Amino acid sequence: MSLTQTDHVTTGTDPHWWRSAVVYQIYPRSFADSNGDGIGDLPGIRSRLDHLQRLGVDVIWLSPIYRSPHADNGYDISDYHDIDPVFGTLADFDDLLAEIHRRGMKLVMDLVVNHTSDEHPWFRESRSSKDNPKRDWYWWRPARDGLAPGDPGAEPTNWESFFSGPAWTLDPATGEYYLHLFDRRQPDLNWENPDVRHAVYAMMRWWLDRGVDGFRMDVINLISKDTALPDGVPGASGLGNGFPHYANGPRIHEFMQEMHREVFAGREGQYLTVGEMPGVTWEDAVLFTDPARHELDMVFQFEHVNLDHGPGGKFDPLPLRVSDLKASLGRWQRELGSTGWNSLYLGNHDQPRSVSRFGDDGAHWRESATALATVLHLHRGTPYVYQGEEIGMTNAPFAAVEDLRDVESLNHYRGAVAAGQDPEQVMAAVRHIGRDNARTPVQWDDGPQAGFTTGDPWIAVNPNHAWLNAAAQYDSPGSIFSHYRRLIELRHTLPVVAHGDFEMLLPDHPAVYAYRRRHEDTTLLVVANLAGERTEIDLDVGRYDLLLSNGGPDAPTTAGRLALAPWEARVYVATTPG
Repeated sequence: MSLTQTDHVTTGTDPHWWRSAVVYQIYPRSFADSNGDGIGDLPGIRSRLDHLQRLGVDVIWLSPIYRSPHADNGYDISDYHDIDPVFGTLADFDDLLAEIHRRGMKLVMDLVVNHTSDEHPWFRESRSSKDNPKRDWYWWRPARDGLAPGDPGAEPTNWESFFSGPAWTLDPATGEYYLHLFDRRQPDLNWENPDVRHAVYAMMRWWLDRGVDGFRMDVINLISKDTALPDGVPGASGLGNGFPHYANGPRIHEFMQEMHREVFAGREGQYLTVGEMPGVTWEDAVLFTDPARHELDMVFQFEHVNLDHGPGGKFDPLPLRVSDLKASLGRWQRELGSTGWNSLYLGNHDQPRSVSRFGDDGAHWRESATALATVLHLHRGTPYVYQGEEIGMTNAPFAAVEDLRDVESLNHYRGAVAAGQDPEQVMAAVRHIGRDNARTPVQWDDGPQAGFTTGDPWIAVNPNHAWLNAAAQYDSPGSIFSHYRRLIELRHTLPVVAHGDFEMLLPDHPAVYAYRRRHEDTTLLVVANLAGERTEIDLDVGRYDLLLSNGGPDAPTTAGRLALAPWEARVYVATTPG
């Protein structure tokens, strides 16, 4: 069976339609610029919908497009009910949404409600005085006992923010500190206050009534804090790890169930809800995604993308061991079982390019990009394609700190250099793992600025766009883009991909990732060599038909042994007569 351009699984009546769907994430600032100002925008997205329809995705997830001062590229929101002028207008949004729906796709918004911008009217009121009605909408605390505001160590807790430095900032106007788990311009909302929660729910209903199809919820498992705000265990920086006290907090399930009742009750099956949850365990995820509990459809978990973090954290990267990846992803497949549901991803706006991080972006660029995609997409769960991943975009060759734009990378660089680390070693880590790698403009063609803009882009285009671009891959049967199309088509047409069970094979092999999926009378066998050397394995594929490969003709097998070229991936299928 072959899908036409308008055959999307989201047009059916299955309340769990998203199990057979594929989501495509757009980082609007870097997707397509329509007016030449160097920043991607909503009309630019609309102009490239043919690309997404050709790819075959079902859902588009937009990173934040709300009004924002852009301290964290839009994840600091100053108005939840309007579009930032750099991206367009509400009319542009309505036009885009209508066109997406006309093409049989859905649109999911990014919901950022752990924190707002410090320029949001709520926070401006909150900081205006200690007795303002919205004072308790955020986390305010006085200096530690015995210390004056501004003294070293006077912060209410010793917590370190995700973006380096203390998680508390002193506001001189009232002499108290406010909590920000991220940048100081991103104060945390106090979800203990029911007025905060109901203001958020009202905003969510406003967007749903406008026609959007759900939400990806940014760090949503951080909204419930331990109200005692205890200190954390100090780390290398001297600041404390507050994570155990604000992640998956005591009221998190209560808040998620309340959100479902207030926003989604009576509309089950219409919308997609996915929670980004750093530090979430599979035990937590089963609870969050059990349909009977009415919380979320699926989660984003981070276990597998933390496997290459060294003792010093993400900017201390280590080589990834395939056996570790299999153990992690296999555990999530096994433990979520038939009740829970997971999001499948290797890259997004917060991760470097997957082919550079986990594959080989040199000699085996195409093979490794397609092998990684094959392994990921045919797991149980909902795959997410990050913009440019479908053409194998790579990390960028940032020469110096002046080339960077990401607040996390900039803060890390400045802090590490100030602490005496070698600047070039710091930059080497940022080049490998920094978030700006994912944010260089999409490479549409080999023309000036890769077809992204007619102006000067807000961040430099990767120079390899001269050969690595979408236009060069559309009509090539062996291209990365064509391979992604086929993987998406398999999810749409073979029920075993969405609904089959999962059995990991060869769990201890250092290079080969292999697993079996079964559903009714169909068995799917996925085998990939995730290494740059040829290998042979003991695996009998005699009763299977080759369904998809990223290599050449199927090599002969002997006595149940299978030979795999470097980064070769194969998908086999067998049908048992009914």
